[in-house]
Amino acid sequence: MTVAPLETAEIVGVRAQFPILAQTVNGHPLVYLDSAATAQKPERVIAAEGAFYREANAAVHRGAHTLAAEATERYEDARAEVARFLAVDENEVVFTSNATEGLNLIAYALGNASLGMGGDAARPFALGPGDEIVTTELEHHANLIPWQELAARTGATLRHIPVDDEGRLRVDAAAAVITERTRLLALTHVSNVTGVVSPLEQLVPLARAVGALVVLDACQSAPHGVLHPRELDVDLAVFSGHKVYGPTGVGVLYGRAALLDALPPFLFGGSMITTVTLEKAEYLPAPQRFEPGTPRIAQAVGLAEALRFVSEIGMDRIAATEEALGRRLLAGLAGIPGVRVLGGTDPAGRVGLASVVVDGVHAHDAGQFLDDRGIAARVGHHCAQPLHRRLGATASLRLSCGVHTTAAEIDLALQAVAGVRPYFGVAA
Repeated sequence: MTVAPLETAEIVGVRAQFPILAQTVNGHPLVYLDSAATAQKPERVIAAEGAFYREANAAVHRGAHTLAAEATERYEDARAEVARFLAVDENEVVFTSNATEGLNLIAYALGNASLGMGGDAARPFALGPGDEIVTTELEHHANLIPWQELAARTGATLRHIPVDDEGRLRVDAAAAVITERTRLLALTHVSNVTGVVSPLEQLVPLARAVGALVVLDACQSAPHGVLHPRELDVDLAVFSGHKVYGPTGVGVLYGRAALLDALPPFLFGGSMITTVTLEKAEYLPAPQRFEPGTPRIAQAVGLAEALRFVSEIGMDRIAATEEALGRRLLAGLAGIPGVRVLGGTDPAGRVGLASVVVDGVHAHDAGQFLDDRGIAARVGHHCAQPLHRRLGATASLRLSCGVHTTAAEIDLALQAVAGVRPYFGVAA
């Protein structure tokens, strides 16, 4: 069944809920096309976080007084909302500071298992010489460096699934990279440089066939469509709250319950233990075993409200809307001389995101040109240096859509990009 994208009037109504979008920048109405870096916040998210501090601020899972009970209830209600969003169980949801922390948590937990921590339950996840960890050339540094470090600590070998000249994963090469030695496959759901959706339906079975764990970086997919980790058949997945219209300082780690309970903790302290003596400690099951200390309470409450916000709109409708905007963006970029789109201009299997190299103009200069016209876009290597290097670019200008993006804003951005080379005197 085809899902209808949001009508223009609906997008305008959504846009009105974002107070920051009412401002002007350099004398122009703000056109925010940097949602892939961090999304703006609707008023209801801002209000939900503030309401927690005004009405229920207290430590969770500790005090017996009324405020403590209310704070705990709101915090655990937030976990339930995340579980509904992901279609998983509440004990499979761990709150982190962001996706980067979630990926490091996984890597360090596996490293601790490799040191013998966690006993018999964790032993199947220990890594050592002869074992292999597989990532891809697409990865954000947050889904690359933790595995580099884990390989260095354990003696495992790190391998990579290559991309083709357009930046799409080479499924034909994956079968040779994922072997019986592979213990873990870590990959992005959607590239933060090209916007291309990874072919999980082809890659995950390769990992399953050799008994490898699958870790999914869902930062660029969670805001733009339905995200159900169980249906994707992944063991662990992470996303950041601030990319899905929630607060900064909060992220989510999903993990299969049995796996989370088996992995040893990464951080240690209060609120994650059952018994402590002066010599040793015993730990609670997940998710509490991975949430020591005072957690991100207000941020979790704000994230839950953000997920209600997008769920009420409909993740399928958001996906259809942003797909249409992405097609408009790519088609327009394809017609601008001297502009190269990383990942090519084929719109199939992409979200509303495009990174471009403007011939003869540094990405930072191009970004400043757009900013002078009120258009916010990301410049740099987007924490993906290896992919930029593979695609022959040192930096790029990235335009990324959000739930509030209009077709008119895409057209303004295209007009601005077309004006970059003439402005700097490098047009043919």
